[in-house]
Amino acid sequence: MLKDEATLKALNITSGGKLYFKDLGPQVGWTTVFLTEYAGPLVIYLLFYIRPAIIYGASAASKPRAEAVNIAAACWTFHYAKRLLETVFVHRFSHATMPILNICKNSSYYWGFAAFVAYFINHPLYTPPSYGAIQLYGGLAAFIFNELGNFSIHIAFRNLRPAGSKERKIPKPTVNPFTWLFTWVSCPNYTYEVGAWISFSVMTQCLPALLFTAAGFYQMTVWAMGKHRNYKREFKDYPRGRKPIIPFLL
Repeated sequence: MLKDEATLKALNITSGGKLYFKDLGPQVGWTTVFLTEYAGPLVIYLLFYIRPAIIYGASAASKPRAEAVNIAAACWTFHYAKRLLETVFVHRFSHATMPILNICKNSSYYWGFAAFVAYFINHPLYTPPSYGAIQLYGGLAAFIFNELGNFSIHIAFRNLRPAGSKERKIPKPTVNPFTWLFTWVSCPNYTYEVGAWISFSVMTQCLPALLFTAAGFYQMTVWAMGKHRNYKREFKDYPRGRKPIIPFLL
């Protein structure tokens, strides 16, 4: 795929040369895609939490919730509200659009898992974590730590690219301690995100949340490996010791 700023001269295409185009079909803006992907899980999860009678029957509304259920709803809401705000105010995208079919595929993933996780955590028969407050608040603390780390990396990525440009630079650690993970991995935003969902799974002791985490880890690993390869290909002086997503391993 060619970059938008590529020229015929830079591509060594001379008179008589041929340039082939592939029709990728209808396109949609990245911002629209992200807002759709992230608004769905927020609304769907809160529907299960706020209106349990609609999902589980009238008797569910009168049953007291476990503390873990309330904290899980707060964490889920915080994560996706953060995602929405970052899409509008933080992210700068390399490409303006993507195929419109991707919005259906990606939304199916996020919305489907949101319903799957929400159904079990907000169920009247939900069982709180086995190790009580230690497991609950330990998982919560780790979740907050990783969310702050993820946000810090997104800010660092934003600061690498001046507004209105598509300039690319090697991401490096800054004075913010959360960015020091750049020393070991190319995509610490994914590292922190996986950490946040592992923490959420521990905090809730919910198998569907763990399955969501595993699926997310697989997809983010694929993305991280692709970005890592691109960094090494684009920058000859790219740090050799970095891994895509897990320090020293992967």
